[in-house]
Amino acid sequence: MPIYEYRCASCRFQFEVRQRFGENSSAPCPRCHGEGVRLFSPVPIIFKGPGFYSTDNRERDKNSPKEDKAKEESEE
Repeated sequence: MPIYEYRCASCRFQFEVRQRFGENSSAPCPRCHGEGVRLFSPVPIIFKGPGFYSTDNRERDKNSPKEDKAKEESEE
């Protein structure tokens, strides 16, 4: 079951509630029993795989074998 974060509308107290997905999305404040409003937080993003780092797009060595072959073929 997920844990949701709430803030009370009257006393501004923040609290967490463990709820099922099908349950009502409101929760009473444990301090003053006022209405709790669900808070939404940004989710962390994890980039995996090639292409996300500055080292993935660096220039190739000037003496790499692929470039040497291309130069030799173009000269002929």
